[in-house]
Amino acid sequence: MAAQLTNRGHHTVTSILGTRVVRSEDPRLLTSGGSYVEDLTFANQAWLAYARSSYAHATIIRVDTTEAEASPGVIRVFTGDDLRELGRVPHVIPTLPEPMRRTFIADGVVRYVGQPVVAVIAETRAQATDAAELVVVEYDWLPSVNDVEESLRGEVVLFPEHGSNEVMRNAAGSVDFADSEVVVEARIVNQRMTAAPIEPRSGAAYWTDDGRLVHYSACQGAHPTRDLLAVVYGLDKAAVRVVVPDVGGGFGAKSRTYPEELALGFYARAIGRPVTWTETRTENMMAMPHGRGQVQHAKLGGTRAGLITAYQLDVIQDAGAYPIIGAVLHNMTMRMVTGCYEITNVAFSGVSVVTNAVSTTAFRGAGRPEATVAIERMIDIYAAEIGMDPAEVRRINLVPKFLEPYTTGIGTTYDVGDYPEALGRVLAAADYPALRVEQARWRAAGGPVAMGIGIGVYVEITAGAPGSEMGSVELADDGGLRVVTGTTPNGQGHVTTWQMLVAERTGVPMDRIEVVMGDTDVVRSGGLTVGSRSVQLAGAALAAAATEFVDLARDRAATLLEAAIDDVVFDVDAGSFHVAGTPARSLAWSDLVLPGESLKAENDFTAPMPTFPFGAHLAVVEVDTETGHTSLVRLVAVDDAGKLLNPLLAEGQIHGGIAQGVAQALLEAIVYDDDGQLKTSNFADYPVISAAELPSFEVVHMETPTWVNELGAKGVGESGTVGAIPATYNAVIDALSHLGIRHLETPLSPERIWDAVRSATS
Repeated sequence: MAAQLTNRGHHTVTSILGTRVVRSEDPRLLTSGGSYVEDLTFANQAWLAYARSSYAHATIIRVDTTEAEASPGVIRVFTGDDLRELGRVPHVIPTLPEPMRRTFIADGVVRYVGQPVVAVIAETRAQATDAAELVVVEYDWLPSVNDVEESLRGEVVLFPEHGSNEVMRNAAGSVDFADSEVVVEARIVNQRMTAAPIEPRSGAAYWTDDGRLVHYSACQGAHPTRDLLAVVYGLDKAAVRVVVPDVGGGFGAKSRTYPEELALGFYARAIGRPVTWTETRTENMMAMPHGRGQVQHAKLGGTRAGLITAYQLDVIQDAGAYPIIGAVLHNMTMRMVTGCYEITNVAFSGVSVVTNAVSTTAFRGAGRPEATVAIERMIDIYAAEIGMDPAEVRRINLVPKFLEPYTTGIGTTYDVGDYPEALGRVLAAADYPALRVEQARWRAAGGPVAMGIGIGVYVEITAGAPGSEMGSVELADDGGLRVVTGTTPNGQGHVTTWQMLVAERTGVPMDRIEVVMGDTDVVRSGGLTVGSRSVQLAGAALAAAATEFVDLARDRAATLLEAAIDDVVFDVDAGSFHVAGTPARSLAWSDLVLPGESLKAENDFTAPMPTFPFGAHLAVVEVDTETGHTSLVRLVAVDDAGKLLNPLLAEGQIHGGIAQGVAQALLEAIVYDDDGQLKTSNFADYPVISAAELPSFEVVHMETPTWVNELGAKGVGESGTVGAIPATYNAVIDALSHLGIRHLETPLSPERIWDAVRSATS
C-alpha cells in the first residue's frame, strides 16, 4: 500500500515512495545507448597503452624503447625517469607508511605482475598496443611473497627501507575462555576476487588554453577524483574539471582513481593533445585492485546448551604491493566482529601486510562480509560440536529487538534492529522444519547427491565513513525542475530515485525532472558512491531541499496571489498553489517562473551516525559427492534496509549482491602461482557467476525504519552479498557434514569438494 503524506501547507496525498517504479534511465541505456568514456572523441586525440611487468618482484636493469619509438603511429614513449617530476602517488590514507607510496610508472623495482613500466602514446589504440609489445625490459629477479602468513614472517621484505611487510595493526577488546565448556577454532579464508565490471577502467584528459585540466573518468566519485588530481598536479581544485559520464559498474573497485589514469594529464600536457586510455580485460584482471584477501583465525567458546560465552577473531589482511583502501579494511571487520549476537566477552586483532600482487581495495561489502563469514561459520561449527540445530544456536544468542542505539561488545553502536524477527521470517518463508525432514530423507536414501541447508544472519554498516552529500532543486524556465546531486551512479538507479523523492514533494511528474550529476563544474560538492551511502545522505539532502523549495515557492505564490503565505495551500497531486478555500484560482509551477529571478533550494546533509541494515538468508544446495559439483537450488533472503523508497530498485540491488556473494562462496577466486604469476587473467580462468548458476531468489521484505535520517532509509547495495556468502557457505558444509566434513576454504569448487570427500571416505 502506498504511504500517506502530510506536510505543512499541503493536503494529504498518496506518496510515490514505497512503490515499484521502473527505472527512468533504462530507455536511454537500452535504445540510444549510454555515453561512456570510451564513446567520447576529442579533436587530435591520442591513445595510451602500457608495457607492464612480467615479474612479480624484480629490479629493473635496463629499459629499451627503441623499437617502440620507431613503431608506426607512435607519438612518444615515457619511462619511470620521465615521470619522476610527478613524484609519488598520494596515499589514500595519510597514515599509511611513507616508503610504501608508489610511483606512477615503475622506477627501479617492480612489485607485482602487471605494474606499468613504460607508457606508449600513439595515434590509435591499436598502434599504442602494438608498440607497447615491442618494449624490452631487462630484470634482475627478486624473491616474491604472495601468502599473507608468509609475508607476516618477513622472510622476504618488499620495502627494506620500511623494515617489515606490516602496513597497519589494530586491536580491540579482551577475551577469556575460562567459562567456556566448548571451544572451537577455525582458519577461514576470504579469497582475493576481482570486481569484474563490464566496463574496465577508462579515462581521458586534456588541458584548456587557460591552463585547466579536464579529465573524464569511469569512476565512483567525480569530486574525490578532482581533489586527487589537484594534489597530483599541484593545482587549485578550481583548475581541475572532472566529468563522469555513464559508468559500467564499479562495485567499489572504481572508488579510487589509480596511477595509470592519474598520469593522463601528464601525458596530455607533454604532447599537447588529449590522451585517452581504456584497459583491456586482461589488464583489468591483473592490474585493477582486487577485493577481499583476508585470512582469519577464529576461536569461539560456549556452553553445551548453546550460549556463546567468548569469541576471538584474529585477521591478516592482504594489502597487495602498494597499500590503499584494502590495507585498512580489517578495521571495518573489527567494527562488525560480533555481528547480530550478544557477545560481550570478545577480542579482535588485525594486521595488514604487503604482498607481490596488485593492491586490494573495497569490493562490495568491504570488510563487513568478512566479519559475517567469520561469526556465521563459527556458529555452525559450534552447533555441530554440541549437536544443536544451527538455527536454534542463533536464536539463543541474537541481540533482542532494539529501537534505540545498541552498543556491541567490541564498542560499535548500531541504530535499530530486530534480528530475531529476520531469522524467524526467513525460517518461515523457507519452511525450515520441512527442509530438515527432506534432508533426513535424502540421507537415509544414501544417494550420491547430498542436500545442504545454510543460514546466514547478518548486520552490516552503511555510510560508515564520515562525510556529507548535497542536493539542490531549482525551477527551470519551462516549469520543470532541475535537480543537482553530488552522487556519481554506476548502475544503482539514482536518477529514478532522485526523481521520485522530488516528485513526491513537489507534484512535478518524474519526466519533468532533470537530474544533473557527475560534473565538478556544475555540481558544487560530492563524495564517493560507496558504502551504500547515497539514499541516506544524498536522498536526505534532496528531500530537505525539496521541502524548502516548496516553502520558497509558496512564498512566491503568495505574492502573485496577493495573499498571506499562511493562507496559501500547496496541492501536491495537482502540482499547484491556491488560497485556502478558493481552489478555482491556482498557480502551476510554470506560473512561478519569473524572468531573471531564480527559485532554488539546496541542502547539505551529514548523518549523526552510520546505519546498520540487517537480515537473514537461507540457502539450499545439492552437492554431487562423486563429482564435487554444487547446485544452488534455492535462496531465501530477508533484508531490512529501513524504509524502501523503491522496492523494485532495492530488489535489483539485493539480487546483484546475492549473485556476487554466491560467487565468492562457490566459484570466483584470483589465483597466483608460487612465482606471483596471475593464473586467472581472463573469464576463461576466472569463472564470473552467471544466471546459469543461480536460482530465482525469494526476497522477503522487512522494514525497520532508522531514526538517523528523515527518510528512515538505510543502504541496501551490499546487503545481499553480506548475507549470501555465509548462507551458501554453510549450506555446502552442511551437505557434507554427514561425512564428517566440518570446514573447507572458499571457493567451494568441485575439485576442493571432491578432494575433501575422498579424504573423508577413504
